[in-house]
Amino acid sequence: QEQLLESGGGLVQTGGSLRLSCAFSGRAFHNYGIGWVRQAPGSERDYVGSINWNGRRADYADSVKGRFTLSRDNDNFMVYLLMDNLRPDDTAVYYCAGNSDGPGFPRFAVYEYGLWGQGTQVTVSS
Repeated sequence: QEQLLESGGGLVQTGGSLRLSCAFSGRAFHNYGIGWVRQAPGSERDYVGSINWNGRRADYADSVKGRFTLSRDNDNFMVYLLMDNLRPDDTAVYYCAGNSDGPGFPRFAVYEYGLWGQGTQVTVSS
């Protein structure tokens, strides 16, 4: 059974950086596009970005474009989200999520992702 596990969250000051990791376990990692979604307290889950199956295409929400960078290591079943120039409004629980429905990319809608990790907390202090 496939699973995702996030790590790397924590507390950082405004302007700082964090790198989140998403580890996949199971079969056929290359079948999955991986997205990142975040949820702030009292808010719905919002799309952050996604990376396609081979890591050659990445997409970002406008709110993080130019500050966040996705990368993927298919040999080690890992996806990374490098977050630079963090701001207090980036504070949220960050989830990685997988979609194996085919080649369509990017997938913005949260409901398109059927495989989810447990989330990792990112807190940015002002």
